[in-house]
Amino acid sequence: MALFIDTFINRVDRKGRVSVPATYRAALTGQTFHGVVAFPSFKYKAIQCAGMDWMEGLSANVNQVDLFSDEHDDLTATLFADAKQLSFDGEGRIVLPASLAEHAGITDEAAFVGRGPSFEIWQPATLEEYKAEARRRALEKGRTLRVRPSEQA
Repeated sequence: MALFIDTFINRVDRKGRVSVPATYRAALTGQTFHGVVAFPSFKYKAIQCAGMDWMEGLSANVNQVDLFSDEHDDLTATLFADAKQLSFDGEGRIVLPASLAEHAGITDEAAFVGRGPSFEIWQPATLEEYKAEARRRALEKGRTLRVRPSEQA
């Protein structure tokens, strides 16, 4: 599975094309789809993105929920109904659909932010506000991450 780290800010041209960071494209090499899958973030004014393998994993998890249940319907509507397959062009760019760009407030610049197995695309100023708030909450609540003994060097 791909791993996405770091933050990159790239220009969006008049046609809505934006270059996906080279390290992100490299992480997606070997996927069944040559591009990214993108959908509006449920929680933030951002675009959630990942490779097809991540989406297939989400689909497998959703299939563990009872078919036709309200939970299944809510999850599939949230995850798949507005998802778009965005192919890379010859220069490593994708075209941001207007609906996704509007959801995230993206116009002339897009911030790509790694989230581990997925990444998000934000309007840069909105991302900075979010990161400051996330850091404040993490500090205030004393967030920690336990390292398992087998993971220690």
